[in-house]
Amino acid sequence: MAKAAYDIIVQTVMVRNSRTAEATKLVENIYRWINIAAVNEMKVIFEAMDIDIWEVIDAAKTKPFGFHAFYPGPGVGGHCIRIDPYYLSYKAREHGLSTHFIELAGDINTNMPRRIVQRLLEEMSLRLRKSLAGSNVLLVGLAYKANIDDMRESPSLELLDLLKSHGANVSYYDPFIPTIPMTREHPEFAGMESADGFDGFDAAIIATAHTDVDYSALCKAIPLVLDTRNATAGLPEDSRGNVVKA
Repeated sequence: MAKAAYDIIVQTVMVRNSRTAEATKLVENIYRWINIAAVNEMKVIFEAMDIDIWEVIDAAKTKPFGFHAFYPGPGVGGHCIRIDPYYLSYKAREHGLSTHFIELAGDINTNMPRRIVQRLLEEMSLRLRKSLAGSNVLLVGLAYKANIDDMRESPSLELLDLLKSHGANVSYYDPFIPTIPMTREHPEFAGMESADGFDGFDAAIIATAHTDVDYSALCKAIPLVLDTRNATAGLPEDSRGNVVKA
């Protein structure tokens, strides 16, 4: 009966029992968790070599088999992918086993927000001759992925926290989240409202690549834009002189 009900919405796949079904969900989430960590690590390496990871991935995905594209970012969010891998790590320890890949991927993914803020600090000093402390910074995108209003476990919340801890005056812009709701991890941000424009900021971090953000206007208004999602790739080359891929 349950299968017949779900088949109205989507094709269901039957497995032997609920344990197998739950393990299937864990495998899918952990597959993404580990592969996102791999491209995040490659992004860091390729940055040092002056190689564009986004161009590399676009070329690699032209291979007709054996490659699935994953993309780097400022961290990993979402209730499932951010939490499920650690659940399996916990269960593995009950059986005297360790989960090396999961925990290594966790080290890489959870360090990304700190790395992004460090990069902003460096670029502001080099390009603007300004300190992050006391500067006005706009975080573009609170949702953990594009074109949704779900901000559960979003790395943007940690970015907000880190930027404030460095003394920045932080605002955010997200057309899907006009007001930050109460969250377990960062209740101090509850009630904070989305900015109504791009004027008056020294720098911006694009943390979520919402398609209905006017990135051209953003880049014109703000002297330094750190793009963690390649959201500005479609803009003309001569309008991206203040954009840093990070």
